[in-house]
Amino acid sequence: MIDKSLFDLPGVRKMFPILGILAVIQAIVIAAQALFMATTITRLWNGEAFGQVILWVLGFLACFLSRELINFIRSKALDKLAYGLATKLRGDILEKFFRLGPTRLTDLGSGSAATTVITGIDQVEEYIKLVLSKVLNMMIVPMLLLVPVFFLDWQSGIVLTLTFPFAILFMILLGFAAQGRAERQYKTFQYLSNHFLDSLRGISTLKYFGLSKDYAKSIYRTSEEFRKETMGALRIAMLSTFALDFFASLSVAVVALFLGLRLMNGEILLFPALAALIMAPEYFLPLRDFASDYHATLNGKNSLAAVNEILATDENISTELEKTLTWTDQSRLELTELTKIYDTGRGIADVNLQVTGFQKIALVGNSGSGKSTLLSMLAGFLTPTQGKIKLNTQVLSSLADEKYRQSVQFIPQKTYIFAGTFRENLAFYEPGASDEEIEQAAHLAGLQGLLKEIGLDGQVGAGGRTISGGQAQRLALARAFLSKTRNILLLDEPTAHLDIETELEIKANILPLLENKLVFIATHRLHWLSSMDLVIVLKEGAVAGIGTHEELLATNIYYQELLTQMRGVDDEEILLTKPSNQDQNADENQISSVSKKVTEETTDKATQKFRENADGFEKSSGKDFVSKKGGQINEI
Repeated sequence: MIDKSLFDLPGVRKMFPILGILAVIQAIVIAAQALFMATTITRLWNGEAFGQVILWVLGFLACFLSRELINFIRSKALDKLAYGLATKLRGDILEKFFRLGPTRLTDLGSGSAATTVITGIDQVEEYIKLVLSKVLNMMIVPMLLLVPVFFLDWQSGIVLTLTFPFAILFMILLGFAAQGRAERQYKTFQYLSNHFLDSLRGISTLKYFGLSKDYAKSIYRTSEEFRKETMGALRIAMLSTFALDFFASLSVAVVALFLGLRLMNGEILLFPALAALIMAPEYFLPLRDFASDYHATLNGKNSLAAVNEILATDENISTELEKTLTWTDQSRLELTELTKIYDTGRGIADVNLQVTGFQKIALVGNSGSGKSTLLSMLAGFLTPTQGKIKLNTQVLSSLADEKYRQSVQFIPQKTYIFAGTFRENLAFYEPGASDEEIEQAAHLAGLQGLLKEIGLDGQVGAGGRTISGGQAQRLALARAFLSKTRNILLLDEPTAHLDIETELEIKANILPLLENKLVFIATHRLHWLSSMDLVIVLKEGAVAGIGTHEELLATNIYYQELLTQMRGVDDEEILLTKPSNQDQNADENQISSVSKKVTEETTDKATQKFRENADGFEKSSGKDFVSKKGGQINEI
């Protein structure tokens, strides 16, 4: 009924005595209300005038108002407690997501995470409001009402005492069935959330490969599964409510029958019989109230379990560094046999690298070669499976150190724009930056047009000005330009959503700002490579070469092939040899022909790979779909 973790929430233990006292007072008021009503009816039955029983009527009204006042006080106290706890839990879970990083959040599933934060916390709030008061009322009120019933008529007290455990036992049996159904429904809901959100993210890819209509059937099947689980849970909930109502009504009917027979035989007076009969429905009322909201409490209990599971997730954040790292020209980073292998068997292995001072390092390779994995380990989002990291003179198990993170800027492929002002989004890393510094950073990132349009106080994100993909990426760059204390910069395709003209314009602004920093950039753009001090070539999760652009171009065959592929042509000689004037037209025709052939072959292979991934969806859970299949959709 009550999740034990509920008592670990602040304020819950203090609320229990208050609710207990209110339940005791409510039981006393209910008993007094029944006695006042029975006295009034009995006296009127005996022929007394209404004026003679007015005090008893007023006593009944006073008890009625007291009962409503108790309900109001309890409701207000629980509303305040539940709202405060829900707000705290929502803040804790968002902070947890932030500390876990994007990689761990992807494993959880974006749809499931969003569902837990929004719908799940709302259900937890409702759960706190319902379960605390209803459980205590069910424990206290019936027991206290038995005392006056036994005084009035011990036989009715025995009937009520014997029937109550049977109702509880039946509720427990149905409760187990309802709990299993509710758990399956909640898992199906998370599965549907992950599936739906991942489908929205990959809708353009699905349409590109002509699979959007086929994929709609999969969404329909998933929603049908959720509908069936929901209806099954509702059937159990309605059956439970009906059963408890039946037992309560049957018990009251038995009490009424025996009281009526004994009253007709003159074995009992009207007043005790009437008072006992009035208290009988009140005796079962707390149990019926709990049963009517049992399904809602199960949803809240499952949501609380999901929240606790997320909050209990190991962050793998170390505190080995004594102070915030500031990268200097004497700083040194050494990676030895650094490896990260996922459960699928993919990842990156045996990375050996030594970096000293300020350098600009590019990570290049085909999709799935391990660029993002290596970049996530350098950002501290992933813990290596094995290997050693040496930062200056200190050996670390991973770079997931709180002090190290405070010196890192990470610009992902898709920048998140949170609801707030343009100023707040730009000053994400430097909240204390002046307006002049913010405007200068926006100008360097090419945001002067948007800045002129909405100003620094303009609202962006949810409920504000819509930001395009290119503008979001420029905003992320402006954040990096603005930061003065973080001089380890990690960029994952920083200009992926920009057209080539804008990209080259912003690149001219970026390069000077990369000086006096340690920079790692994962990119498919060729024009970045000649500006890098070092290039790391990755092939199928392994390092295929490390050196300058010129060295690799001269000695590394795979790097030459990779550059050819990145140009979109499969003929190295055409690309690396400048055509003469007389053969230029012929070469251009040959390049066009080869490019068209490569594009068609690439599209066919990608379509085949995508269909294989889509066929595997039905066998995967919603969580696995987001973390594995979803990644492949976006990657294609």
